[in-house]
Amino acid sequence: MTSATSLFSPVEADLQVLTENLKNLIGARHPVLYAAAEHLFGAKGKRVRPAIVFLVSRATMLDQEITLRHRRLAEITEMIHTASLVHDDVVDESELRRGVPTVHSSFGNRIAVLAGDFLFAQSSWYLANLDNLEVVKLLSQVIMDLAEGEIQQGLNRFATSLSINEYLEKSYYKTASLLANSAKAAATLSETSTALADDLFHYGRHIGLAFQIIDDILDFTGSTEALGKPAGSDLKSGNLTAPVLYALEEKPYLEALIEREFAQPGDLEQALTLIRDSQGIERSRALATHHTRAAIEHLADLPPSESRQVLVKLADYVLSRLY
Repeated sequence: MTSATSLFSPVEADLQVLTENLKNLIGARHPVLYAAAEHLFGAKGKRVRPAIVFLVSRATMLDQEITLRHRRLAEITEMIHTASLVHDDVVDESELRRGVPTVHSSFGNRIAVLAGDFLFAQSSWYLANLDNLEVVKLLSQVIMDLAEGEIQQGLNRFATSLSINEYLEKSYYKTASLLANSAKAAATLSETSTALADDLFHYGRHIGLAFQIIDDILDFTGSTEALGKPAGSDLKSGNLTAPVLYALEEKPYLEALIEREFAQPGDLEQALTLIRDSQGIERSRALATHHTRAAIEHLADLPPSESRQVLVKLADYVLSRLY
């Protein structure tokens, strides 16, 4: 299986500079916030979001070098993503993220909320300084979408009436919006045609949805070590994802277990068994495959280049995480 590190080798140097710059952008004026940020940016994440920004930037600039504004956009994208993770972990009371203690479990809720706020504020300030109104609008929309997604998830805990379309809408807000809008923003900075910028938006949208669906499948099929968090943790917290929603169509008793919020001993284990014995995981895999194929179709008008090739391979990489 291709690793994210080898897949992103064409932009590896860009990503290394990004990691150093992120720590410098936070600055050392607030020692605790700096420690929290260093803890986050030092974690071994895949850096998928800034990598896509760099790949789109290079694929749309072709023979020209990418600009400092492209680089800053990649940094802003990772700051927004990281800020959302910090707040998500507080809301979800998660102890681990990528196998590393979360900010709130290391520094306390108060510092975690402030660190997330600080990163959102910093990203907004650097965004404004790009002096490109279209890009400001695109990334500001992402911050609104992240909040909308978190609210939808909170309001729909243990809601067995949730539809697949509602699940995909929430997944767009929480995951795909950042990939879609940052890909379009990179194309906008490269001054591509509106049609190509829109295609790259849809590429990011479909890749983001596939990525979220795969994550949701792995919550049932992955190990705690591989996930960096306990398996089945989404279900336990009442976050009903594609495998659960499909399984509900086959296993009526699953609805009763969810609606009583796994209150009785063995409820959660029984629910996990019902989901694994259903077609839920298989149907979710087919849904993810549909979105990866749709993503590739939106690259049709992007000129041939090494970076374009990696954007295509990224779709296969997203699916390969299941195997």
